[in-house]
Amino acid sequence: MALRRCWRFSGVVPRLIWSRTVLLGASLPGGRSLESSLDSLTRPGCKTAELLLRRFTSGPPSTDVSYDQLKQLLAGRKSVVIDVREPWELREYGFIPGSVNVPLGQVNTALQLLPEEFKEKYGGEMPQQTDNIVFTCLAGIRSKTALDTAASLGYNDVQHYPGGWQDWVKNEQHS
Repeated sequence: MALRRCWRFSGVVPRLIWSRTVLLGASLPGGRSLESSLDSLTRPGCKTAELLLRRFTSGPPSTDVSYDQLKQLLAGRKSVVIDVREPWELREYGFIPGSVNVPLGQVNTALQLLPEEFKEKYGGEMPQQTDNIVFTCLAGIRSKTALDTAASLGYNDVQHYPGGWQDWVKNEQHS
């Protein structure tokens, strides 16, 4: 019975999420209210709801990378590190060795280029959709925006270094 109840509403949540905004109190097909439908989905033992909600979360649980994690990723060459600052900022302040400079305003277009075009324009290997990408900037604000852009383009394993260049320099001086 519980499984049948879960299954009956399994199509409701995706349609609500993807199609339009639904006002609370509105009726769903069949005369059911949104509230009662969602209550049925959240009953204990309703695995369908649990899978649906997990499937429609906005991203991985943790997208932040610490200084130590970034050092390990760079040493193992297990990530593509993209610095989204402007080129003059890299010249003026410096950059993380091994990173590729793609200014924030160009991230959307750059991640849709052909690999050879990306390499020619940015001087590094273009990340594949399955590669781990870590975005960085000066203080972690632009890198978060770049992360959101990459995720919207279908990149699954994206992270950002919230401390940015400022944190990198501070930690490198203490090393």
